[in-house]
Amino acid sequence: MVQILLGPLSLTARRENRGTLPLSSAGGPCESDPMTKEVQITFDCADPAGLAVFWAEVLGYQVQPPPSGFDSWDAALDALGVPRDQWNSRSAILPVQGPHPRVFFQRVPEGKTVKNRLHLDVRVAPGLEGDERMSALEAEANRLEALGATRAYRVEPDKATMESGFITMHDPEGNEFCLD
Repeated sequence: MVQILLGPLSLTARRENRGTLPLSSAGGPCESDPMTKEVQITFDCADPAGLAVFWAEVLGYQVQPPPSGFDSWDAALDALGVPRDQWNSRSAILPVQGPHPRVFFQRVPEGKTVKNRLHLDVRVAPGLEGDERMSALEAEANRLEALGATRAYRVEPDKATMESGFITMHDPEGNEFCLD
């Protein structure tokens, strides 16, 4: 049996031949350890440093600082003997505050070729509705276009389908994300 608590609502389902399992924070059953796991979001990309700077701006994060004792990543990588052609092989961004996930960028040889099966929804206008919501989304879309993002399409609010409206964008390397 799987029990999902949604505020005052409680949903229960039976999983065949599995018995009762604890529920993870993501809503699915925990098979062994009911403790929450930390996650890191990883982007495969061509330019880790450039994409890290872009996403730090989008999310209000900061580029991960160099190890202690070094005033820059160049100084750290040089001292550690990392070949220059590998200096932009990876980068990461961290939240300025709060328990948000680290975002990691790693250089890969192949470019993006198909639509993402997973994307980020950047919560720009939580709690806003209608024209006020869409105005907030448009303002953020314009800001991100100036940083190198491109607009894919806009979905309007529609009470009949319970759609609140969003804007789908692409980052500088073509990865889809939504302004929500």
